[in-house]
Amino acid sequence: IAKEVAKLLEMKAQLGGDEGKPKFVLKTPKGTRDYGPKQMAIRERVFNAIISCFKRHGAEVIDTPVFELKETLTGKYGEDSKLIYDLKDQGGELLSLRYDLTVPFARYLAMNKITNIKRYHIAKVYRRDNPAMTRGRYREFYQCDFDIAGQFDPMIPDAECLKIVHEILSDLQLGDFVVKVNDRRILDGMFAVCGVPDSKFRTICSSVDKLDKVPWEEVRSEMVGEKGLSPEAADRIGEYVQLHGGLDLIEQLLQDPKLSQNKLAKEGLGDMKLLFEYLTLFGITGKISFDLSLARGLDYYTGVIFEAVLLQQENEHVEELVGVGSVAGGGRYDGLVGMFDPKGRKVPCVGVSIGIERIFSILEQRLEASEEKIRTTETQVLVASAQKKLLEERLKLISELWDAGIKAEMLYKKNPKLLNQLQYCEDTGIPLVAIVGEQELKDGVVKLRIVATREEVSIRRESLVEEIRTRTSQ
Repeated sequence: IAKEVAKLLEMKAQLGGDEGKPKFVLKTPKGTRDYGPKQMAIRERVFNAIISCFKRHGAEVIDTPVFELKETLTGKYGEDSKLIYDLKDQGGELLSLRYDLTVPFARYLAMNKITNIKRYHIAKVYRRDNPAMTRGRYREFYQCDFDIAGQFDPMIPDAECLKIVHEILSDLQLGDFVVKVNDRRILDGMFAVCGVPDSKFRTICSSVDKLDKVPWEEVRSEMVGEKGLSPEAADRIGEYVQLHGGLDLIEQLLQDPKLSQNKLAKEGLGDMKLLFEYLTLFGITGKISFDLSLARGLDYYTGVIFEAVLLQQENEHVEELVGVGSVAGGGRYDGLVGMFDPKGRKVPCVGVSIGIERIFSILEQRLEASEEKIRTTETQVLVASAQKKLLEERLKLISELWDAGIKAEMLYKKNPKLLNQLQYCEDTGIPLVAIVGEQELKDGVVKLRIVATREEVSIRRESLVEEIRTRTSQ
């Protein structure tokens, strides 16, 4: 026994299990995750839907570095700046990981003196947020952005961005959604007529931004208690931010004795009216709500802002539906490029960002609940053999298939059992098996087995590729 114990202790020491040093646990860093083949299959489906929509609207694609000069990102995000990941100073340039794709896009436009582009960009961004991973909130996540930069007539590109959100969310069949729309100028005008001092606009704005998560009472006490706003001003804001509607609300506010006297608010409301006229022509106003509580925390918005929210569904499959909240957002930021341009030349921009992680969380949970099988490969046919000593023939056949562009696999054994080969197809969802046997070789045919129905047909070797294509194109 003593001998065995000594052996075990030695093994323990090798594994580093000694008390002095905490044992290293294999895990991904906080707020990150791995994506296995199943998750990647769902993810690819979502990306394809989004990319095909962006392309349908004529967008080009760009890419930028994952880290930027720290200076590039400084002062662009308001209160969210504290969430930026700074890279360790190693004696060279000071760098930060990108926080979104919008600021790098503006830097790209200014640097290359581009005044006109419609682009999309899909890439990872980084935020030192407190992650709520079940709700699709991470520290490393993908963003899918579509932006239109250039001097155009008012609200036409803005309307197209909203149409894109509508198309993507409808296409992905995530359930019922609403796109809330507001305008930074209407917000600022509202703050002004409610008696908020200019210097407090942004900080009060970030309080209003919390209204989708916490009740008005809490937001009000933050404004008055923490941010030093007068209770009267807070109550006046309260009357406005409860309002939401459509064209009729815009008309009503254009007649509002206070707001209609404010130049900014009046401009914003005029544009909002125009936007709703275009959205009516696109036939999507049923899902759009003009909502005065929508603020969007980022500092760089200057005009229209919007956010798409999924509405909770009662679903018999899923006891606990992901409380997902916002799945897309965006707006107009006419001043951002000018912040980078040495001469301060502005390039008006409007864009939308699709919250792919949250959408992905929902689809993942839904698929788990439905127990639908997901294929993680696209293999069309397994090259199999019914007898021994046919490895060379299988290698010849699979090579022919690959060269013809057919997605094919085989088992890496000299003499695999037919049953194991068929079982592999069942497990991975491969629809066809091409079986080589001695008799078939003599006759110049291959036996093609349809896995689902178990029927077998003999196909001439030269027609095999065509037959596989026909049977897997449905």
